[in-house]
Amino acid sequence: MTAPDPFQALAAALRGPGADSSDYELNPGFGPPAGRVLRPAGVLVGLVPAAGGIEVILTKRASGLKHHPGQIALPGGKVEPGDGGPVGAALREAAEEVGLPPGAAGVLGLLPPHETVTGFVVTPVVARVEPFALRAEAGEVEEAFTVPLAHVADPASYVIERRIWMGRERRYYAVPWGPYYIWGATARILRALADRLAAAA
Repeated sequence: MTAPDPFQALAAALRGPGADSSDYELNPGFGPPAGRVLRPAGVLVGLVPAAGGIEVILTKRASGLKHHPGQIALPGGKVEPGDGGPVGAALREAAEEVGLPPGAAGVLGLLPPHETVTGFVVTPVVARVEPFALRAEAGEVEEAFTVPLAHVADPASYVIERRIWMGRERRYYAVPWGPYYIWGATARILRALADRLAAAA
């Protein structure tokens, strides 16, 4: 008997209902500024088949960057004119940041957009990625690595933590793995995937 394809189950789960998310949802007293103009962005939730199970591609941003230095992130960035939208942006940035080869990613679906406190509306692009040698982009990415999907797909792996930001306490999701502290928008996007998979189980 042929084993079920986990990627088919993932694609089916992504077709289910889901709500938009934001950095503000855990902080009802800290809302978005009036009249804000959101910039579109795309990130790649790259899922790589491996001997031990499916792995998720992540990056550690270089410590010398002006924005979010040293943070764990999904490959991605703002939508540029030639991208054609968030999917193109996510794939282009993944090629630049981790060396994603052309044609290596097959899009399974999209998660609902996530609004960040930095003024982006981020569309997570979930894709099956054929195994390749990760290559960190010099000057931008300190490390490219993977974590088990089984870990970030388990809602029980997540905690809500607090820190002071702009003089006020802010709550956020975190899903630590080994030496990597995955938090903020990245953790919230992965939590959205975990919730979608749990609802479809």
